[in-house]
Order: sequence, then C-alpha cells, then structure tokens
Amino acid sequence: MMSKKKILVVEDNNINRAMLASILASQYEVLEAENGQEALCVLEQYKDEISLILLDIIMPVMDGYTFLSIVKENPNYASVPVIVTTQNDGESDEVAALSQGAADFVGKPYKPQIILHRVASIINLRETAAMVNQFKYDRLTGLYGKEYFYKSAKEFILKNPDKQYDIVCSDIENFKLINDVFGVPAGDALLCGIAQIYTQYVNAHGICSHFHADQFACLMEHDEEYTDELFAQINAQINALTKVKNVSLKWGVYAISSAENVPVEQMCDRALLAARSIKGQYGKYFSYYDAALRNQLLRNQEITDEMEKALLEEQFVVYLQPKYKTITRELCGAEALVRWIHPEWGFQSPGEFIPLFEKNGFITKLDQYVWKKVCMLLHEWDQKGLRSIPVSVNVSRADIYNVNLADMLKGLVETYELEPSRIHLEVTESAYTEDPKQIIETMGNLRDLGFLVEMDDFGSGYSSLNMLNQLPLDVLKLDMKFIQNEMAKPAEQGILRFIMELAHWMNLYVVAEGVETEEQLERLGELGCDYVQGYYLAKPMPDTAFEQLLQQLDSTKGIK
Repeated sequence: MMSKKKILVVEDNNINRAMLASILASQYEVLEAENGQEALCVLEQYKDEISLILLDIIMPVMDGYTFLSIVKENPNYASVPVIVTTQNDGESDEVAALSQGAADFVGKPYKPQIILHRVASIINLRETAAMVNQFKYDRLTGLYGKEYFYKSAKEFILKNPDKQYDIVCSDIENFKLINDVFGVPAGDALLCGIAQIYTQYVNAHGICSHFHADQFACLMEHDEEYTDELFAQINAQINALTKVKNVSLKWGVYAISSAENVPVEQMCDRALLAARSIKGQYGKYFSYYDAALRNQLLRNQEITDEMEKALLEEQFVVYLQPKYKTITRELCGAEALVRWIHPEWGFQSPGEFIPLFEKNGFITKLDQYVWKKVCMLLHEWDQKGLRSIPVSVNVSRADIYNVNLADMLKGLVETYELEPSRIHLEVTESAYTEDPKQIIETMGNLRDLGFLVEMDDFGSGYSSLNMLNQLPLDVLKLDMKFIQNEMAKPAEQGILRFIMELAHWMNLYVVAEGVETEEQLERLGELGCDYVQGYYLAKPMPDTAFEQLLQQLDSTKGIK
C-alpha cells in the first residue's frame, strides 16, 4: 500500500488548524505546527518527505513571512511549495507572499473543495517540475541528462547552421575497477571532476552531458584539429583531480556534416564506437569515426554473427606447421593453427577474426574445438602406426581463467589415449606479463599433469629474466620479428646467443619461428637453437598433407 503524501499545516489557531487537518486527512498525512519556529523543526525532521506547506501569515513566535524567507533561502527546503492562508482580503498580503516565493494564496474561511483542488494542483506541478528537472540534468554531475542532451544538441546545431560542430564522447577504461578499489565516493568525485573540466573546455561554445556510469558526451564547436597530445593533457588534468591514479580515458570524435541527416543519438553512438575501438591501446587517446572505422565495425559484426554457425558447421579447419630439428632438419613436431573457410567469403585471415574472438570471448570455444581436433588427429595417426609426434596448441588469456581448464585437457588426452606430453600448450609472453600469478598457478598445475608448456612470442614483450626463472616452462619460443631483427644486426647477435645459453642453463628447449632463409637456419644452428619452423622449411598445411609427411618418415622418434 502506498503511503500518503505529507502536508505540513502551520496555523496558530487551533480551530482553523483542526479544520484544515480534517479536510486533508482523507487524502494526505497531515503534520501540524503552531508557529514558524515549530514548523522549521518539523521540516528538519521530515525534510524532503513533505510535499506541501499550508502557511498562516499572522502567528506568534515566528510569523509566516519570516518562516517563508528562511525556507526559500535554504536549498534543502526551497523546492517545497507553500500555499499561504489569510483572512485579509487585501492584495498587499497576497503580493507580499507571492513575492517571497509562495506558490498560491487561499483565503479564510476554508472551502474544502477549493483547498483540496489547490493542494492537488500544486503538488502535481511540483512533481512534474521535479521530473522535468531530473530529465534535464544529471543528478551527480549537474550536466545535461542523456535525453535532454539529444534534444538540446539538435537545437544547438539548427540555430547555428554556419558553424561546424563535433560530437566528442569519452569512456573511462576499467571504471568498475576504480569503484571496486577506491570506493564509489572516489568514483563519483572523479566523475564530478571530469564534468567540471569538460564544462571549462566547452564553455559557451557547446554543451555537455553525463550519459551514465563512465560515459560523457560533448557537442563542441570545431575550431582546431584534435591530437593525441591535446587529449593526453586533458587525461593528465583528470588524473590530478582525486586520489585515483592511472585513470585512462578514450575519446571518440564524430564530425557533424551538414549534408548528413543523422539523429544526435546515432552521432553519439558512433563517437562512442570510435572511443571503444582504441581501448587497450597505449598512447592512443582518441579516434575519429570515419568510413574506415564504420566498415571495420560492420565487418566485425558480420564475423560475430557468423561465428557460432561456423563452429557448428566445422568451417574452422586445423592447419599444421611442421617443426624441425635445427641441425638434422628432421621433422619432430608441429604447431596447430586455425583457419576459417567460409562457404561464401572463402578463406578468412586469422589476423582478422582471432583478435575479434579474443575481445568477445569466443576464443575459448574456438580453442577447445582446436584442442579436440588435434587430439583426434593424433589418435588417428597412432592407430595408423605413424610417427608419434607432439603438437603445440594455443592457450588464450581467457582460457587461463577457466576453472575447468585442467580437467578439460586431461579429459581430452584420456579420451583419445594420448600421453599429455604429446600436447604442448603455448601461452604468449604478453599473457605471462599481464597476470603472472594466475598463469603460474594454472600452467604449473597443467605441467604437473604431464603437459609441456611453451612461452610463445618471446622477445615481443617485456618479461624480465627474474620472472622467466619463476615461470613453469619447458620451451622458449622466439618471436619471429625478434629473430629477423637480430639476424639483420650482426653486431648484436650476442643477444641471441645469450638467450640460447640462458634457456639451456634453465633446461628449456628453444624453438625459433619465422625462419625464412638458409642463412637464418644455419646461424640458428650455430647459436644452439634446438628446433625451427618457418616458411623456408614448410608452410602451414591441411592435416591430410601433414599426414603424408609422416608417412614418408622412416623413424618414429619424438622430441627428446
């Protein structure tokens, strides 16, 4: 049952006060006070619970005029509507009351229906005004609310057809984490500080809005070309606001064209998409929404729409790139790579869909699909009496946080009657540096089960030698670009030799990927590299072609 709205009756005459209470009691909860001083105490007690005040003018202790002036100067009470009551028929009282902020004026003796209608009307007006104000302004920051911003921005643009405007939207990276670590009050303080900075920048040349959570939008007059330096300065200002440190904002810019008839809502959506497109990119603060980004987003959406169907229909195909012993050039293993052959689009580049799947989380399903396919292939080859070789499979960052990862991989090798050492688990160097504690625990457990662990792309990240010593590893896989760069600088080839010697001292095998020339192959052999792969030796190939390679081998020895 809904509680009744509260009305405060301030009247020194007991009979008049009782009469008003009787008229109102059927629809409202009536609070009473004999003078202005008592009324202030009641207001302090109930604050914003009071919907309306009926106020007599002539009272002892504190009269109605004094009470009214105090109330209207107090921001906590100023919005509460006041209806003044008096027996005086003169206009002077009415004018005086209205000039001090009274919402209405009723005379005595009281007429019940008039009182009820006046009270209901004023309360309704107040509530409507409050809703409009709430709709107009964001309560936390004082900036325009989203819907009112859309309306105002449209009007702003139409009133100034000779000027060029941009929609600039911002998004705070990891804002939820900020609230979790520093607390909601600190997060709110940050948002208020950002609102002040935006207001200063825009000034009278545009308007700003706080959409929700960590999203802001500004309509700004375009008067300069945006640069990362400009937004970096704003980011620095924001970081100086509160105790919250390392706040990173990304901005998206949508340049408004007079030739386009695009709703403001859509402009903001596009600017936010531009901001999200650079999330996680260090040193990149803003991005324009342009045709290239639009096409990329549309393409990403096409891929996303097709990915589940593609997995179900087995459009994803496992390719295998052979690994060879460096000195003898004997086939000794392979790396499993996924390819997508779409029935309409044809062969899809992994560089296009893999990063997208890593962002949207689909990579975990794809990885599991590849692991199963690899285990099935190894089992089939064993049944055919082919050479028992290991195959490396990728383990994405998202896989590391799967609590069932160890059980899943253990279940696969048991189902297909494989030794866990036949499966090498590749984790990128960047993943190790991002969350070493979690990865050390997870990969350590898998290693204990018999799986071999490889650090992929070593040399592309920032892992320290100390961290390398702490990681559960069996194989160090050198990044292709690292090898190419070092081989091109003979004077610095001592680094490669040092890495080889360090890895062997730590009882790690070294695999060099991306070998493209005989010179590279020979040099890697001289430096002590154990295994190699690359286009010079063999390109990734379908499993049927790889099986043919196995059939040509005389030996059945694996990696030792």
